[in-house]
Amino acid sequence: MNKRGCSGQVLLVGVLVIALLLLSTELYVYDLGKALDEGNQNSFTDFILAVEAGSKHVVIGSLTNVSQGGTSQTLGNNLERWSSFVGSRYQFGKCILNFTLMEVTPYSSGVWIFWGTGGLGVLGAYANFTLQVLDRGTDVNLKYAINTTTTILIQGTYKQMQGSSKQVNVTCNLLNEGKPALAENLTLYYKNLDDWLTPGPQNNYTITDYGNGTYFISFVADISSSTIEVSVHASDQRHIHVQANTTCPEI
Repeated sequence: MNKRGCSGQVLLVGVLVIALLLLSTELYVYDLGKALDEGNQNSFTDFILAVEAGSKHVVIGSLTNVSQGGTSQTLGNNLERWSSFVGSRYQFGKCILNFTLMEVTPYSSGVWIFWGTGGLGVLGAYANFTLQVLDRGTDVNLKYAINTTTTILIQGTYKQMQGSSKQVNVTCNLLNEGKPALAENLTLYYKNLDDWLTPGPQNNYTITDYGNGTYFISFVADISSSTIEVSVHASDQRHIHVQANTTCPEI
């Protein structure tokens, strides 16, 4: 199921969400700028740590934007602005922040998007940074990389009941950088003929959260086909959206 095939109303809501996310990033950058000034007065090390933390925030914010319908170029555009901002905030010497976006497959413009039909969905961003700071005789050259990835893994089975009624069970695992992560929200769709439907209380729909990034979803529905396709859409607590489809075999 393709989330981008939405109605005009849903697209409008998506645009508003993106605008709020961008506003959030702008406010963070403004606050961080003040912290950078204070860091210059207090600790050279604090300044460098603040730049690293800010770089990570911009990458995550950009990936959130992409997952909500933004283009892959969002990452590069935001990092250009961030690099310029960092250089302009340093007042006790010279500061240059450069970055390169990963262009090795599966990344393009630093972004990896994969909505799989085999139970795997991935959204990731990868950028390498070089920070050079010249301050009162101190020459610092720091290299660091930021790799942010949200992954969803799903697998399911179904059991034939009376008539065309089927009980479907789906297990989902959500990961951040390969480690278990909690979902902000989780929605399952199943296909019946040409329609994608969301099960509700009338389908005995339940979600069990094991608290470790694993979710178990169960429902009962009248599905005429012997092939059961499901699609799970999830957002992690960073508001990064991922989705994956799979076909559930009968047990």
